[in-house]
Amino acid sequence: MADLTGAIWRKSTRSSNGGSTCVEVAKNLPGVVGVRDSKDRQGPALTFGPSAWRTFVAEVARRP
Repeated sequence: MADLTGAIWRKSTRSSNGGSTCVEVAKNLPGVVGVRDSKDRQGPALTFGPSAWRTFVAEVARRP
């Protein structure tokens, strides 16, 4: 499990205010990108390596 201590979280520009699709991303930690539910900030977070994150974002961006 990656240590997300010191993560600086930002809300996704695709998240809606108060909606059910709110996520936050932390990209300031070396070697790891964190993703969490903005409505459950103390809950679990997903972690990606930088390369896997870039691939994920590129694929999401290709979808309508």
